[in-house]
Amino acid sequence: MIQLKLKVLILLLINLILSTHLVHAQHVPYHLDNEVVYDFIDELANKGIIDVNTCVKPYSRMQIAEFLAQAKVNNSLTQRQKEEVDFYLKDFNKELKVGKDFKKRFDIFYHSDSTFKFSVNAIAGGRGYYNSNGFVQHRWNGAEFFGYIGKNLSFYGSLRDNYESEALGGPQYITQHTGAVYKLGADSKDYSEARGGIIYNWKSGSVGIVKDHYTWGNNYNGSNIMSGRTPSFAQFKFNLKPIDWFELNYTHGWLASEVEDSSRSYNLYEDTRRVFTNKFIAANLFTFKPWKKLNFSIGNSIIYSDGNVNAAFFIPVLFYKSVDHSYNGSRNSAGHNTQMYFDISSRQIKNVHLYTSLFIDEISISKMFDEDEHSNHISFKVGGRVTDILPNLSTTFEYTRTNPFTYTHFIPSLTYESNKYMMGNYLKDNAEEYFLSARYKPIKGLDIKLSYTYFRKGKDNQKELEESGEITNLWGDDRKGYPFLVEERYRKSALKLRLLYQIINDAYIFTEIESYQFSGEDTEIYTPEPYLNDDKMFVFGLNFGF
Repeated sequence: MIQLKLKVLILLLINLILSTHLVHAQHVPYHLDNEVVYDFIDELANKGIIDVNTCVKPYSRMQIAEFLAQAKVNNSLTQRQKEEVDFYLKDFNKELKVGKDFKKRFDIFYHSDSTFKFSVNAIAGGRGYYNSNGFVQHRWNGAEFFGYIGKNLSFYGSLRDNYESEALGGPQYITQHTGAVYKLGADSKDYSEARGGIIYNWKSGSVGIVKDHYTWGNNYNGSNIMSGRTPSFAQFKFNLKPIDWFELNYTHGWLASEVEDSSRSYNLYEDTRRVFTNKFIAANLFTFKPWKKLNFSIGNSIIYSDGNVNAAFFIPVLFYKSVDHSYNGSRNSAGHNTQMYFDISSRQIKNVHLYTSLFIDEISISKMFDEDEHSNHISFKVGGRVTDILPNLSTTFEYTRTNPFTYTHFIPSLTYESNKYMMGNYLKDNAEEYFLSARYKPIKGLDIKLSYTYFRKGKDNQKELEESGEITNLWGDDRKGYPFLVEERYRKSALKLRLLYQIINDAYIFTEIESYQFSGEDTEIYTPEPYLNDDKMFVFGLNFGF
């Protein structure tokens, strides 16, 4: 029956696509790692030159190309911005033009005609970390490609092999290092990351299967809705923008639970064949634009597991908590983990971006002020950026607070995680953060960023409940009435200066120095080992490709 429903849904989607007037609307996601390009697009939006929904990333290469083309004919750009637009169009004109008759960036291979475009490039780079603990290296290599068939079919792929002499990331650490699934049995830490997808596009939307990273929620130092920090996972994606003032984004993802299903695992030879339980996410985000340069987004999601794919969660417009109740009644022991979120972004004041986002796992309005019975499991973020406060200088302020139990769950297979990495804010539950930054771009390609981060984190309430054996049922009663940050376990303050220079498209060198202080009894749990027993870190590196 489930397979029949899925077939019907797929046929309906195909019928919708084929019945829509087809135009040139190619869609290859541009990876989030290229932060300098994303920051430049944000700069153009803050100055009112382009209009973009910054709540949802990655943007497609075509979106970025159109933003740059729009900026190209704007007379209010500074000389540095004009040069950067021309610089980036050496790459993104591949979306706008046929053939090679333009100032094009270096590509290992590039073909373009009226029916087929194809680009191949290498990926290579390294980053060195040095302090009194010694030298740690992270290096990577691989290749990436993307292409377009006709006007409506896009495809892309990327494979990156990584080596770390010591682990710089891991699900236990408080860091914004992108999540990795490390290989076992080696002193060094090797891992690989494969991304790619195939996407069909039409005038007002796209649909595809991809394995990639994505973020939801406006931020400049880590989203509290969907951070994009987990290892990439496979997902069915759907985007629809039929009119200027409305956009729908939807995803159904196959997460990695890493929770063993003991009933399906079995002994084999002298070992055990381990089978993990299934785990999925379905999420939608509706963005409305009631006034120019004001975006209001609302959405909801569900983490469901311990069973097969449910076709109801492939319907992009549903409220999934109600769907869960219709299948599992009101019993927590049978139901799944649902979330709601809101995001507001305003650029109505020129050069100023104001934003806030709210993530709700659970809340009871009638008990939200009851100290003993409240279940205010929420995370919120508020911030702002001023662009060109002085020529070529932007400043940012951001505050984030996440209450206890917001991202955890009493059923291990239903946590807001993939590969045990938090999908929400990198600080996890029971934490707050202040973030300040100043970013200066004096000439094309040179990016100087000074930032200060201060955060506090309380105890891991869910872990302590599990270890103490105090969880008595699956109704969540044991998770009520917990105060915010009543017992500080980890604190960090850090001042960081980074200098980055982009030599050619997708190739840059960088260096940074960070002065930091840790305190708290959980410092060794949350801090990567190369940062311990010192108060500074010097980093340098180079990169080509994403």
